[in-house]
This record gives sequence, structure tokens and C-alpha cells, in this order.
Amino acid sequence: MKKVLVINANPKSESLCKSLADHYALTAALNNEVEQLHLSDMHFAISLDQGYDSKVELEPDLLRFQELVLWAEHIVVVSPVWWGTVPAKFKGLVDRVFLPNFAFKYTEGAILPKKLLTGRSSELFITLDTPPFIYKYFKGNVIYRQLKRSILDFSGIKNRSATYFGPVMNTTANKRQRWLDTVAKAASRII
Repeated sequence: MKKVLVINANPKSESLCKSLADHYALTAALNNEVEQLHLSDMHFAISLDQGYDSKVELEPDLLRFQELVLWAEHIVVVSPVWWGTVPAKFKGLVDRVFLPNFAFKYTEGAILPKKLLTGRSSELFITLDTPPFIYKYFKGNVIYRQLKRSILDFSGIKNRSATYFGPVMNTTANKRQRWLDTVAKAASRII
């Protein structure tokens, strides 16, 4: 049994991402302890206007998110691709929460910071209107590089997989059901 955090990174209140996240959480909860966050329900200022130059108090939703990240052993991110990468509100969530001394720590004399969120795994589910092959191989797979390499790896979270669903526009109910089945299968394999 694992502690699983499922994050719906779509700021819209109703979306395919929400359906996928809900389906994953429901299936994972059969054998795991699951918490779920919907970005649409969270309220916070998305901009880190002073960077790391001054400490900014975190809003209650951000404090709760930090608690859940520390609690989780496995983190699932379900995100749409907007303009090639994550929605601005989700990037703002990361900017505001994955702070020095929470996600990483600079130490004198070291080139790379210490990763403070080790011992956790993750998996990514990405929705997009571009065919996944074109997005990954011709557009550079920016969302994967940003999430896996620049955020998760940087803080010590080991990503296990990335699954792409697309193009979303004009999909049939049968195709969406197959995507839900794919998510449920992944959720049933958490180890």
C-alpha cells in the first residue's frame, strides 16, 4: 500500500484531465491511500514576483499542497499541453511551492543543490491536441523535459513513466474510454 497524490493540473473545473485524474484516483484507492488535488479548486497568487530574494507567505492551499507532497510516496500529474508546456497556473504552483529548503537546498561549495524530495516516484499523464508523435519528436517534448528533468529530477522525485493522450479534439467516446482504461491499468500497478 502506497501513499498516492493525484494532481489534476488543468485549471478548468471540467476537463478530460479531471476525468483521467478522478479515474486514476478511484482505481488506485482500491489498494492504496490516495489524496487528490484539482488545480481549479486552489486559490493562490501564481507569480513569485521577487523570485527567491524574499520569503513570501504561502496561502492555505499552497501549505496543504506542501503537506501532501511530503506525505506522498507516489505523485501522479495529469496535465494538458497548453502552448507547448504546462498551464501557467500549474507552473505558478510549482514556482510558489517547490522552494529552496523544501524541494532543494543549495550548499556551499557544491555545484548542484541537494535534492530534498528523494524517496518518491511519479508518473505523468499528458493530454494534447497535437498527435503525440509530432509533439514528442518534432516539437521537442517540452512538457516532459520541464516536468521530469527540470522539476521532478531536480528535487529528487524519480519519474517512472509518461503517457500521452491525443489528439483530444474530435475524439470519440470509445477512444476516451480506452484512455480511461489505460489510466486505470496504470493505477492498478502501483508498487
